[in-house]
Amino acid sequence: MTRQRVVLITIGVMMSLFMASMESTVIATAMPTIVSQLGGLASYSWVFAIYMLTSTTAGPIFGKLSDIYGRRPIYMAAIALFLAGSLLCGVSTSMPMLIGARALQGLGAGGLMPMAFIIVGDIFTFEQRAKMQGLFSGVWGVSSVIGPLIGGFLVDQISWHWVFLINVPPGLIAAALVWTAWQDPARGEAKRPAIDYAGAALLSVGVVTLLLGLSDLSSPLSWVLLAVAAASTAALIVVELRAAAPILPVRLLMRDRMFAVSCAHGVLAGWVLFGSMSYVPLFVQGVLGTSATQAGSTLTPMLLGWVITSIVGSRLLLRFSYRTMAIGGMSGFVLGTFLLSRVRPDMSQLELVVALALMGFGMGSSIPAFLIAVQSSVTRSELGSATATVQFSRTIGGTFGVAVLGVILAASLNAALQAAGIAPDAVPLGDLIGGTASSAASLEGGARAALAIALSHTFGSTLWIAVFALAVTFLAPKGNVADLRNRRAAEDAAAAEAIGVH
Repeated sequence: MTRQRVVLITIGVMMSLFMASMESTVIATAMPTIVSQLGGLASYSWVFAIYMLTSTTAGPIFGKLSDIYGRRPIYMAAIALFLAGSLLCGVSTSMPMLIGARALQGLGAGGLMPMAFIIVGDIFTFEQRAKMQGLFSGVWGVSSVIGPLIGGFLVDQISWHWVFLINVPPGLIAAALVWTAWQDPARGEAKRPAIDYAGAALLSVGVVTLLLGLSDLSSPLSWVLLAVAAASTAALIVVELRAAAPILPVRLLMRDRMFAVSCAHGVLAGWVLFGSMSYVPLFVQGVLGTSATQAGSTLTPMLLGWVITSIVGSRLLLRFSYRTMAIGGMSGFVLGTFLLSRVRPDMSQLELVVALALMGFGMGSSIPAFLIAVQSSVTRSELGSATATVQFSRTIGGTFGVAVLGVILAASLNAALQAAGIAPDAVPLGDLIGGTASSAASLEGGARAALAIALSHTFGSTLWIAVFALAVTFLAPKGNVADLRNRRAAEDAAAAEAIGVH
């Protein structure tokens, strides 16, 4: 592939990754305003969760389909879904319509995000990949930094609808670049394994029913849904162990400790990260009483820390152990989570900045380390599904994190309001955010204090998950990325020799 084509593909893929990752954070600062206009606090977590749910489910499916049918057609299908969902989000007039459009948008994002890193694994050498993965992680971080700021600016100055419509022009440009420049290698039709439809269906059912079951544990229906999720997961494992081309590489998960640790880390770290990012703007707007733009800037330290560390850390992987990088990063992540768990109405801006920056440092150091290590340890035929599954682990963790934290927040807020002698529905969310409460000042102050207590409990629950994530990181095998690559090359050579002998 010529250098010109590589440059065009890289630009196009970076643009699509920028948009898909921005939609994970741009909504955070817009959501309080959207919910105050279209619905209540009960719908708050669903606009986040449905996007993460569909993107989580779609990720491994798109990754495996790209292994079978090639990168270009699957990439184009993903970006078409994403743009259609963005357009429908932008014209939504009700909360159900917005949630449905976010589901479609998430399907497309579920393909775009893993495809970006899969394509990097295809077109760059190991040395180039270490640098490019850091750059792509940096793009994710930059988009996440700009996302809340753009979201806050658009909400304050124009309309929340443009938070979604802004994706359409750059999305069309990215699609044109990749379609023009990418050339898939020739693939023999006879060698294509059958699509794992059963695995895709069971994965979708399991994730959907688990999320729905976690949304209201007080309902008998929730326990039925959780039972269905457990049964679907058990069936999925059986199906994937027998499938010729599994959507979820369960066999790889069972035999490769590096891959298993990376996925476990992704679930736990994603739980803390996305859960925290979703509710920090609510704390800043609802408790501290700032504007949407100011709330967006609050996330900047976390995401700048992620960007800088991911770019620098990926290059350091050429010299240092991925395990050392990951452990050091996750230690900072736990410290940041501890500081965030201490949110209160009089919390200083410096303390919040330090907490979020440490969390960003942890993710920027550990995520590229695990991703590059996995890509260096698997065969080329497994590259797509392995990369997508690592991405899947982080988004599934984030999906559960947002959903579970939503349940904790609702229950804690209800209890805190009742303890303060305030009816749970006495002060609408929009009044707290906009600072226009028609009730007495004492009622507004009591409600803000109750929201602060509820968010403290919510963030406090993530501290234990962060500690588990650090503990899992210690289980990663020792060595560096070059060792993994050499080991894989030796295993491939031995397998080829065995086939030649027989």
